[in-house]
Amino acid sequence: MQNKPKPDDRSDNVEKLQKMVHNTIENIEKAEETMQFADGEQKSQIEQKNQKRRESIQGMREEIQDESAAQQNKYK
Repeated sequence: MQNKPKPDDRSDNVEKLQKMVHNTIENIEKAEETMQFADGEQKSQIEQKNQKRRESIQGMREEIQDESAAQQNKYK
């Protein structure tokens, strides 16, 4: 008996990516609220982490565009 790989189901990738973007934005906002009470080193770490989050969001948005285009092409 062989294990067959599951078919590649990308039908909900756009929704998943949009949720990830939303969650990441919320994390940025929470971190910025926390920065009010942080000292210099902590503030610097939060700023660096938020910069990485912003870069991740940009990548996720590009992936959303790619996935959306792939879905549209699939149904043409």
